[in-house]
Amino acid sequence: MNFISTRGGECVSGAQAIVQGIARDGGLFVPETFPSVSVEEMEKMLSMSYAERAAFVLHKYLDEYDYDGLKAACEKAYAQFEGGDAAPLVKIDSSLYMLELYHGPTCAFKDMALTLLPYLLRKGCDIVGIKEQVLILVATSGDTGKAALEGFKDAEGVKIMVFYPNDGVSKMQKLQMATQEGKNVNVVAVRGNFDSCQSAVKEIFTSETCKEELKTKGVVLSSANSINFGRLAPQIAYYFSAYLDLVSSGQIDMGDKVNFAVPTGNFGNILAAYYAERMGLPVGKLICASNKNNVLTDFIRTGTYDKRREFFKTMSPSMDILISSNLERLLFELADRNTTRVKMRMEKLAEEGVYQLYDEELSALQEILWADFCGEDETVETIYEFFEEYQYPMDTHTACAMYAASNYMAQHEKDKAPMVVVSTASPYKFPQDVMYALTGNDIKDSFKAIKHMHIATAMKVPAGLSKLRDKPVRFTGVADKDKLYGEVLKFVDRK
Repeated sequence: MNFISTRGGECVSGAQAIVQGIARDGGLFVPETFPSVSVEEMEKMLSMSYAERAAFVLHKYLDEYDYDGLKAACEKAYAQFEGGDAAPLVKIDSSLYMLELYHGPTCAFKDMALTLLPYLLRKGCDIVGIKEQVLILVATSGDTGKAALEGFKDAEGVKIMVFYPNDGVSKMQKLQMATQEGKNVNVVAVRGNFDSCQSAVKEIFTSETCKEELKTKGVVLSSANSINFGRLAPQIAYYFSAYLDLVSSGQIDMGDKVNFAVPTGNFGNILAAYYAERMGLPVGKLICASNKNNVLTDFIRTGTYDKRREFFKTMSPSMDILISSNLERLLFELADRNTTRVKMRMEKLAEEGVYQLYDEELSALQEILWADFCGEDETVETIYEFFEEYQYPMDTHTACAMYAASNYMAQHEKDKAPMVVVSTASPYKFPQDVMYALTGNDIKDSFKAIKHMHIATAMKVPAGLSKLRDKPVRFTGVADKDKLYGEVLKFVDRK
């Protein structure tokens, strides 16, 4: 299968799309057509393991990759997850389920793709004949950075560099990145918010001058952000798997529709659900949940995307985003794949900070998506009330999704489809905020908060977090957003 740019300038193979990360015209790579998964194929997937389901879905897009190699890579990746199931579906009541995606090495849903991306990238380099060293640049709002660092640490022929907003991630997220092991890794904090990090990294990717200079040093760029299709594709699989688990457990019949509520920042996670629906998964409604930075809620309700607003730092930092990069892929579909229209809107966003959908595009958007946002007080209340009723602790991002899901169900009582809330991080990644929600106590020390949460909830503490306290801090650098390329060059030249 070939992949094309959302802005019309390029057509490449799947392997090239993954290795390159972003199109040369600044667009994102999308599949030339959506592959389909038939009912008969879904019936066969019922008896598969999660790794087998993931390989099946991936091979629909990456047909130049050997299927047995993909399957082996998926089995190796998901064997790293605690509990024996990479994406367990937990029943809360007769119509509400939690899809837990945080049992991987870094306790966040980004592990679902980033444990597999090293294989996809290395194999992609072999397929397209790239011999140079690959430098992966990552802008993170918290979880992607650690998951990418862990996935690529000490990978042969690869260096990885992560940028994060200095005051825009949780203490636990910062500590996870600052203590990262590996000879080929580097982490730099950036003065500014996530949008500043993301924009600066994109400028490096789209600068021919930067790319040519790096090439003279024997280095080619790639990305581990969700702008890379290799990040997006593995996420499609867990929506199929959750649906199949509902069927195999007798909760629904094959063909029944299911709703998904997804905490959303950069739009990659919920876009994967949309791609699953385009492939044939019986999706009812996708609930797009934002925090106080509710640019996506306004967009889905009105058709106007307007980033000209106050930026808020919240207790759900991975969603503190005003420029949702993956939305460009959805715009491409809403515009009937009109690349000129997509390019025009992305230019308007960059220059004026706003763009507007046509009426028919907004109608198509609202057919599949429904949106709501959750403020700080509502996040706290949701965590507390849900634990009181179900004895189920959740992190701050998942709480936003639960809040939006609850509002959707209250306002759409006739919609009897089961609701699957996508749980994107372990509550132990945000222990102080979760403990404040559960008890009202403001615990200053993250590790004391973890200890108290374990006592209060009896939830197992993930091994990766419990060991953090004793790990040495390796990375303390801070840079301005216009100095990031200089940091990249220093890292490339480092022996």
